[in-house]
Amino acid sequence: MKYVYGPVVSRRLGKSLGISTVPYKICSLDCVYCQLKKTMDKTTQRKKYVDEDEILEEVRTFFRNKPQELAIDYITFSGSGEPTLHESIGPLIKKVKAIAHLPVAVITNSTTLMDPEVRKGLLFADLVVPSLDAVTQPVFEKIDRPVQGIKIKDIIVALKKFRKAFRGRFWLEVMLVRGINDSAAYLKRIKKVADSLKPDRIQINSPVRPPAEKWVRPVSAHTLKEAKKIFGDFCDIV
Repeated sequence: MKYVYGPVVSRRLGKSLGISTVPYKICSLDCVYCQLKKTMDKTTQRKKYVDEDEILEEVRTFFRNKPQELAIDYITFSGSGEPTLHESIGPLIKKVKAIAHLPVAVITNSTTLMDPEVRKGLLFADLVVPSLDAVTQPVFEKIDRPVQGIKIKDIIVALKKFRKAFRGRFWLEVMLVRGINDSAAYLKRIKKVADSLKPDRIQINSPVRPPAEKWVRPVSAHTLKEAKKIFGDFCDIV
């Protein structure tokens, strides 16, 4: 299939059927740790990147042919770029849910949440997993390499607005890269912002697959454990 892939088995989402809503590596960030390598088209432009009728037909085809014993836990909008750059993400989520009758998750880098239309569209999801790798502009630019003009302070404000309106599950994801955002002092700064967002879970991770930049290194197991202590009971190492 062109847009639908999987199901992928993961510790946090179980068996997840993925949907890609943008072509390969169209994203608003060029994260140094990305396992999909460098961003091909770094943009904040939202438009119709994919044929929604084809996506819906692929979803129908999957469930028509799915073995009865195969249980799917989530339909997940993620894929090979930033899924919310597709401008009608909200209506598409509604249509997919009407076909599959399953919960929908959206994994996002958070940058588009500054757009009220994106926040409105994601209200149709059952689970949203936004990223927050940094809470200061220099670290944000070093680790996530955003499109020029994107400010982390604006993203944090947008996350607060979305969290206030969203009634589904909200899991905050933090990727830790050695020597950039992994000091105890910086983790406490992230924790302070995370607390203001009141996530249901905080999920910390570190690169384990070959990253976009060869110099990127994962943090140690000790650092992950210390980070979990800082973030508290609602934190998972994923």
